[in-house]
Amino acid sequence: MSKNNSLSSIYSDKAPAAVGPYSQAIVAGNFIFCSGQIGIDPKTNQLVEGIENQTHLILSALKNVLLAAGSDLEHVVKTTIFLKDMKSYVLVNQIYGSVFISHKPARATVEVCQLPKDALIEIELIAIKK
Repeated sequence: MSKNNSLSSIYSDKAPAAVGPYSQAIVAGNFIFCSGQIGIDPKTNQLVEGIENQTHLILSALKNVLLAAGSDLEHVVKTTIFLKDMKSYVLVNQIYGSVFISHKPARATVEVCQLPKDALIEIELIAIKK
């Protein structure tokens, strides 16, 4: 973690490295702002195929970034899901619901025309520290 004006950058090697000039997450006070994750396998640095595989990998990466920041999925307050095709909404919802079972953060889901590396989905979130 690096500190800059009470902000801390978070890095987890169990999540893909940023594909641009940004941090995996930033801690500001009690809030953790996780950058959008796409379905890149952190072991191979390659985008996995399929909406189901990408969604599972993204949620795992976000969980690992939150753990590195001193939090977990139970402390997520807001997520935003970006889908390349809204027809994937039902499947993504099922996978998302298997992770957020009892705790259901606020959420927005939007369809976009393109995502980095031609990913099918990207998810960002805001959480609080434990």
